[in-house]
Amino acid sequence: MSKVFFSTWRGEAINNSGKADDAWEESAYNLPEQYNEHASSKAFIGWDGVALFDQEVDVVRLATEYAAQYQVYSEACGRCAPGRWGGRILYDLMDKIARGEGTREDMEHLKEVSRTMQTTSKCEIGKTVPTPLLDLMEHFEADFVRCIEEQKPSKHYDASVNYIAKITAPCTDACPAHVDIPGYIEGVRDLRFDDSLVATRQTMPLAHTCGRVCPHPCEDECRRTNLDEPISIMALKRLGADYETDHGFGFFHPAEKKPDTGKKVAVIGAGPAGLTTAYYLALEGVHCDVYEELPVLGGEVAVGVPEYRMPIDKYNQDIEAVRDLGVNFITNAKVTADMMRQFEKDYDAVMVATGTRISKKVRCNNERPEIEGYWGAIDMLDQVNLWEKYGIGEPVDLTGKTVVCVGGGFTSMDVVRCSIRANAEKVYMIYRRDEKTIIRNTTYEEYHEAVEEGVEFLFHSAVEEIIDEKDVLKSLKINKFELVPDPEGGRPQLEKIEGADYFIDADFLIPAVSQSADLDLLPEEWEIEMTSWATIKTNGKDYMTSRKGIFASGDCEYGPMTIVNAVGQAKRAASVMARYVQNGGEVTLTDDEIMEDHLRKMKVYDKKEKITGWLPGLPRQESEVLDVDVRKFNNMEVNLGFTQEQALSEADRCMRCYYIAMVAY
Repeated sequence: MSKVFFSTWRGEAINNSGKADDAWEESAYNLPEQYNEHASSKAFIGWDGVALFDQEVDVVRLATEYAAQYQVYSEACGRCAPGRWGGRILYDLMDKIARGEGTREDMEHLKEVSRTMQTTSKCEIGKTVPTPLLDLMEHFEADFVRCIEEQKPSKHYDASVNYIAKITAPCTDACPAHVDIPGYIEGVRDLRFDDSLVATRQTMPLAHTCGRVCPHPCEDECRRTNLDEPISIMALKRLGADYETDHGFGFFHPAEKKPDTGKKVAVIGAGPAGLTTAYYLALEGVHCDVYEELPVLGGEVAVGVPEYRMPIDKYNQDIEAVRDLGVNFITNAKVTADMMRQFEKDYDAVMVATGTRISKKVRCNNERPEIEGYWGAIDMLDQVNLWEKYGIGEPVDLTGKTVVCVGGGFTSMDVVRCSIRANAEKVYMIYRRDEKTIIRNTTYEEYHEAVEEGVEFLFHSAVEEIIDEKDVLKSLKINKFELVPDPEGGRPQLEKIEGADYFIDADFLIPAVSQSADLDLLPEEWEIEMTSWATIKTNGKDYMTSRKGIFASGDCEYGPMTIVNAVGQAKRAASVMARYVQNGGEVTLTDDEIMEDHLRKMKVYDKKEKITGWLPGLPRQESEVLDVDVRKFNNMEVNLGFTQEQALSEADRCMRCYYIAMVAY
């Protein structure tokens, strides 16, 4: 809910003109009333209408400034005549009227051009920019007519007002790293895979990785879903990275590295958050030393995500792209509290990105780590992947064994599918909720591939007790649950079914319910604030902790999250840190970052929107996968990616849903 003077946002019709403040009707949407902690917004204008928070807003100048933003964009695009030439006409005529030099014919021409653009522009940005302009001309016609008849500039034409604009898209908004998804898809469509990769690396340095193991929340908010099926966004992302690697090119960085600033930062952890922090700080000319406890780089993606999902040679290319910018890596370096005290003196800032590498317990009776056969998911995956990827340690052989994993997320999926490949006789996944939820926690593909490979899923179940003989696991007592509707209409509750308990003989119980962070490296006297989940507390915007100069991102800040979430946090943190170390320790957000937060709060995607002007029924392309009888006996990559023909066909389905949003304050 937002307090507005006037709003046409998403079809609402609110006009509080002449009403007392306490009688104002509120908007149903989370509109940006407050631009930042120092300034209130005067107006918000975007693809689906306009909202005014201040009665004194100069609506004529507001429309002119919005048209100016589109002219800049349309000149850069130039893919269709209505969009390109229409954008120029919109701005020229709007500014002519705002200057006090327009005519009524100009206003009628504006309306005509706007309606033509709405129906004939090639992309959504051309279709939607006229929408709020027509709203303003309809509801505030008198303001436009006054400028025309009196031949005087609009009331605040020369006033100092800030107009902050940002281009977004529903998929980009949904992506935690805010990747320019339409941009990299356009690169694929144009067979400019280098441009595609550059578009990705603007905010996502791990293109190989997130082109393979991302849960793709962007696809849940793809406008194409409203028409038929979402674009296969993740599968298209890997194409630019594979092109760079397969052809032996140098790295396609999104910008030239800036000159050395003389500043340096310590990054603790070389997983996705640490790598991302180092990458973007290095681009800004800030030297980074990355300290990694493991003997290998890459964090949990390297030792946790199996080879069949994320080939290490591809991930290493992402890591080498970071190294290419001059980042210094130190492995086998477990950072201690004493080292942190020294880092605070030696570096201009410190990023803690240590992840969460302690497996949590199932919380059942007789749960004791010393029981033979009780094996934490992190330890199990470490042993599997250090051997399969690096030849370190010993191979995992589960021949003839029964493995039971408790969980319902990506880590548990990795455990059970690795167990299949380690030749286990039986593999069970025990999960308290249902199939629908486990798919939502992971992906449709991941779940169904596991089923194909022979994993048996036991839903609405939980381990009550571990049964051992002389500290050797023998079996598990399992409770069965059912979902009982909430009479108040809330979420159905799980209730134990009395008399439905059963037993499973098991050689291994592998808890993969969640992970916690090892934060012994933080000196006690620093008294860094923690969350109720025992992770490092930040405000979730600039990622500085309660101790000045110490930042945190990724799993150790939020708790176990996806790779793309960790990257998104670290990208923002790196941006803040780059300014922090160069401006005397001031923590600031850019206008682009402030707008990013406003738009995510508003939600760019509208699942109720009815899509017109596009042909439905174009089938979504599906990548080829290895046959189950081939893949379950080895660690070959399962998903083989698109052919060029598939890639072009899928890229052509993209509706290029760019939008322009703007705040006046």
